[in-house]
Formats: sequence, structure tokens, C-alpha cells
Amino acid sequence: MAPDAPAPVPPAGEPEVAVPPSWTVGMAVRLVRRPAYLKTADPMPMLRPPDLIGVEEIGQVAELRALGQLAVRFRRGTFLLAGESLEPVPSASGAPGA
Repeated sequence: MAPDAPAPVPPAGEPEVAVPPSWTVGMAVRLVRRPAYLKTADPMPMLRPPDLIGVEEIGQVAELRALGQLAVRFRRGTFLLAGESLEPVPSASGAPGA
């Protein structure tokens, strides 16, 4: 393929691939899919039951880890979660700290 050739266009029947959000420390995120278990973000991680955080619960990104993992602080602890199980929470304009 020539370097100046246009990018291939997917066929009309295929869904568009969503671009993953760029995560930043301090960003508010919402859990959209509960994992099978939770892994704590401690120096010596432990596995915890998944019901410690609920679906739709909002947390704050505390740290970015390798392989798309995020350390997210929720009210019941800080856990390592895959970026695919989270979505960014839109910031409300006029809210304190926004």
C-alpha cells in the first residue's frame, strides 16, 4: 500500500470501533461491568469479592498501570480494574472543583 493512500473504510454492515478514552489521574470514572473478582491496588495485592463496589458506582483514578489497568479509588477501597470495565463520568459545568 502506498504511503499516501487513504485509510481503508470498513464495510457498511460493520459497527464502528469505539476509541478508548485517554485516562488521567484524578479523573472520575464509573464502573459499567463488574469483574469476577476485585484485586486491591496495595503493594501486596489481595483478591476481594466483587460486591464491594456496585455497578454504576463512581470512583477516581488514582494511578495508571501497565496493560490498560487502572487503580481506582472507590469508597470501600482502591482496586485494579481493566479500562474496558470503566467509563469516564462527564464533569458537570459549574460544579465545585470543576
